[in-house]
Amino acid sequence: MKRPFVVAVTGGIGAGKSTVCALFHSRHAIPTIDADQVAREVVAPGAPSLAQVVAVFGPQVLAADGTLDRAVVRGIVFADDSRRRELESIIHPAIRARMRELLDAVTAPYCLLGIPLLVEGGGRHELVDRVLVVDCPTAAQVERVRARDHLTDAEVAAIMRTQASREARLRIADDVILNDGDPDALTARVDQLHELYLYLGASET
Repeated sequence: MKRPFVVAVTGGIGAGKSTVCALFHSRHAIPTIDADQVAREVVAPGAPSLAQVVAVFGPQVLAADGTLDRAVVRGIVFADDSRRRELESIIHPAIRARMRELLDAVTAPYCLLGIPLLVEGGGRHELVDRVLVVDCPTAAQVERVRARDHLTDAEVAAIMRTQASREARLRIADDVILNDGDPDALTARVDQLHELYLYLGASET
């Protein structure tokens, strides 16, 4: 069975990716597969990938409740690229396999695949047909994250420095939604892209 046409949705923290995906769903019943959620799912207690991670990195990567202690894992892999590659060799195939399962179950004419760190992961993804970047002015981005997460400007800036630049994201975009605070314009752009994705999806069948 052919998988649906897949649009990756990406953007910086606070750009409004979740808002955009929710609009596609509420207005057009288009589902979103969240890459971050899939990544958490494949290392949930009882998952084969979690057992592999423990076998390779030791029991210290488990929290008291049996879940993966992400802080401990980050401390290990950020200090050693070879260990990071070991972790990725375990988790990434499991993520891709689970994404394919979820895509195979999609009955909508196309699907959104939420990948916040698409640029940071190397750009194009093997399961993606088109890239939609949710963009917003940097000042608005900072204000949204500060209000949502109760952070200082310095803390928001530190997070943003770990992400790709606005310019880097826009370079890989096939489509852009400017989420600058105008809800009518945002809705109109979602509706416009919905029609485009219906057309592109149909042309590939």
